[in-house]
Amino acid sequence: MIATLTAAWTRMLGSLGRFSMYRLVLLALALLTVVALVLSVFGLVLPTPLEMLATGAVLGVACVGANALIQRMLRMPMRHESSLITAYILLFILRPTLVPLELLFIGLAGVVAVVSKYVIAWRGRHILNPAAVGASVLTISGLGASAWWVGTPVLAAPVIVLGLAVLVRTERLRIVAVFVVVAVGVAVLRLAVQSQAAGVAIDVATVLEFALLSSPFLFLGAFMLSEPLTLPPRRWQQLTVAAVVGVLAGWPIPLGSVSLGQERALLIGNLVAFIWAAHQTVRLRLRDASMITPTVRQLTFESQRPVRFSPGQYVELEVPHAHADARGTRREFSIVSAPSDAPLVRIAYRVKEGARESSYKRALATAEPGVDYAATGIWGDFVLPRDTSAPVLLVAAGIGVTPFVSQLREMAARGESRDVVLVYSAGQAAELAFRDELAATGVPVIVVTRDDPSPLPAHWRRADGIRIDAAGLLREVPDLSARHAYVSGPPSLVADLSAALDRARSLTTDAFAGY
Repeated sequence: MIATLTAAWTRMLGSLGRFSMYRLVLLALALLTVVALVLSVFGLVLPTPLEMLATGAVLGVACVGANALIQRMLRMPMRHESSLITAYILLFILRPTLVPLELLFIGLAGVVAVVSKYVIAWRGRHILNPAAVGASVLTISGLGASAWWVGTPVLAAPVIVLGLAVLVRTERLRIVAVFVVVAVGVAVLRLAVQSQAAGVAIDVATVLEFALLSSPFLFLGAFMLSEPLTLPPRRWQQLTVAAVVGVLAGWPIPLGSVSLGQERALLIGNLVAFIWAAHQTVRLRLRDASMITPTVRQLTFESQRPVRFSPGQYVELEVPHAHADARGTRREFSIVSAPSDAPLVRIAYRVKEGARESSYKRALATAEPGVDYAATGIWGDFVLPRDTSAPVLLVAAGIGVTPFVSQLREMAARGESRDVVLVYSAGQAAELAFRDELAATGVPVIVVTRDDPSPLPAHWRRADGIRIDAAGLLREVPDLSARHAYVSGPPSLVADLSAALDRARSLTTDAFAGY
């Protein structure tokens, strides 16, 4: 059952993977704005249609204009997705208006939000959520106040549906779920305590419904807390940040004329996350690029300072280029090199001959040694069990072997003794990337190819069959039920093996949708 649900989840992730995170968030917020605008025509939300249109126009001009000016000054490629996202978020946070002076201050908040991305930053990565900064400055300065009018029952369903699409794409659903549960629970507790102190009885069901549907928690979680660049690298750290923001948002602490509510709560969470993530942003200089199989290209970078990561984690690499397509200028790559290889960092990706490549992959194909690139973060929990006595099964399809190369090489470098079996599937024997490196680790490898991969290294053998499926996996690994399974490859791989993987002690996947 777990593997079946995981397969469905990875298929959905694969479908959404065709959009970059920024493009998907931008599309979701645009659709939410259209829904809100229609509702405003019927008077079902706080602002009027004209107030929404006027405020949205001011925020759009302010955010995009400020961003364009800064990018021109810094001689950066023009990109406006992030600034438009900030404008949309501020539209739902601030109180739309037609008053000229109030519109001026709202525009100023938009400019402050965009500027904060470049000023309050560390090694090219902004520390604080820009929209939260703009709204907080407007409130604290007394020039305006946040309204969070998006927290209304009629918008709850659209926020949930569109927010789910974003959270599935960014794989932040569990994090936001923790935030919402904590925030709603604390809000209900706060209302209960305050009502008891006032001697007033409350209906818990009504209070719970109000806290969930009439509060900004759903929007704050789905479109602001989920921003990857302001989250720490490991899941337990992300869940901790979610809980901290949930407590502060659910029970705002008054500080003079303002309180630590909503956007200020998020900013505190951003600072907590920065403590963990500060060392994750690095500059990588390309040292070498080479084809290691007919369809796999490896890039070797050198870092000027140590890169801290756990084997199995992935790096997000930014490759600025003109005319970026819908998936943007950032991609995530599993790290091939082991931590002990520092200062070298290696990644690899598949080249599709004769196929139309993404703009990102075309730009990456022209990368030359000596060029610096920004690694905007290192994330992931695709790591082996801490208990080295736990038997492990690794299943890789094609380029999905990359995290396992890092894990097995680091295991060998440390002299760890683990009971590990690797099932490695590739279309042709010539596509068995990192063959020599894997062989040097001494780990048993079961090879699945359509042609004969002989001669094979010691401890390697060819599987019985030309493809791996659930029945084949059980036949080749009869003690699967005693092992922790790790699967890396396209979403279809998890689906094909779901019947067998249900028997494993645990299942961890690293499915990907391509570049």
